[in-house]
Amino acid sequence: MLGYVTLGTNDIKKAVEFYDGLVAVIGGSRMMEQETFVAWTTGDGAPGIAVTVPFDGQVATAGNGTMVAIAVDTVEEVQALHAKALELGGQDEGAPGPRGEEGFYAGYFRDLDGNKLNAFCMVAS
Repeated sequence: MLGYVTLGTNDIKKAVEFYDGLVAVIGGSRMMEQETFVAWTTGDGAPGIAVTVPFDGQVATAGNGTMVAIAVDTVEEVQALHAKALELGGQDEGAPGPRGEEGFYAGYFRDLDGNKLNAFCMVAS
């Protein structure tokens, strides 16, 4: 259903460096690129994630209650994405581990602009 999710940034260069490093962990690469907008995906038909300087020229802000979840296949990929986000300057919002529902494993972090993301997978119980 989703094609891509766009997050606002106040520093496109730093945001692109962050997401280039982050999506590389799961084999992602850029799918669209303009001066003020860059999007990544893991393959044809897969949903993407993008960063953009707000079109209205106002300051980008992180939405309260908004979160982007990145689906991966394994616990190790959740751990690797979470670690990479922190290595790239992101903030920890919850170390990787089992959460609530049985079989749901996730790690939470914020990007350089304060946008909240998580990496998650479903594991056999």
